[in-house]
Amino acid sequence: MAIIIDVLMPAAGSEYGAAAGSILDGYRAAFGERGMTLRPRPWDLGPGDGDATLALFAWGYHLDVGRWQAMLAAWPADRPLFNAAALLAWNTRKTYLAELEANGIPIVPSRFGHADTASIAAAFDHFGGEELVIKPQVSGGSHRTVRVGRGDPVEPLDDAIIQPFVAAVSGEGELSFLYIAGQFSHAVRKVAAAGDFRIQPQFGGIFTRFAPEAEQRDLADRIIAALPEPALYTRVDLLRLADGNLALMELEAIEPDLYPHLEPELPARLANALGNELGINAPAMST
Repeated sequence: MAIIIDVLMPAAGSEYGAAAGSILDGYRAAFGERGMTLRPRPWDLGPGDGDATLALFAWGYHLDVGRWQAMLAAWPADRPLFNAAALLAWNTRKTYLAELEANGIPIVPSRFGHADTASIAAAFDHFGGEELVIKPQVSGGSHRTVRVGRGDPVEPLDDAIIQPFVAAVSGEGELSFLYIAGQFSHAVRKVAAAGDFRIQPQFGGIFTRFAPEAEQRDLADRIIAALPEPALYTRVDLLRLADGNLALMELEAIEPDLYPHLEPELPARLANALGNELGINAPAMST
């Protein structure tokens, strides 16, 4: 009998639904080889009755964060969720960056709080430079993320992060490190289009595989080790600051794109890791 894995998907009617479903289809064969059937379930319906649940495609939770947080808080202890509900809740609000910084992880310099004329002016004075990036503390896909210069009008934003603009996004790029069950899988370079600061493909960002240097891997490994609990899957995004040092831009443990189109073995690695967590024996190798 197949093991049923509920996969949290975008809410019904979401603009994210078609893309998430297409990427999910690329995982089905690898999971099937481990005796697992992937069953889509809109995240806003809460827990299903599968043998376990993957949160991997809960895209759009940031648009209804109250329901998302309530679902995680009430998640049944006897219903395995990957990543665990406590880790997903911790990763929901980007104030986790401040916690990691307090534990010795370098982050892109950040101020957390209300963004308005006064706080933005203070951030310019604090960070220096001529441009800032302002984003919600709970967000995804550059939702409500803006880049502003000194004196630009800005719409007030509660629960914001204010950061200096980092020019490396359109140079060296954002460096993403993908981990499965705490083990490094592959690395992807994401470079924003000239004149933009958003690295997503819909804004012209270009993604390529790259072989990371030891310095880059060491920092990514340190960040994984600093998680409050182990994760089945994680993406670590690093940027090089103006002083030449690498810093954490984002750690995604909820619904990251793991870029399987750039690493064909990724679905099998994830399926094997989940199978190991659930005590499912690996298929016998043919001879």
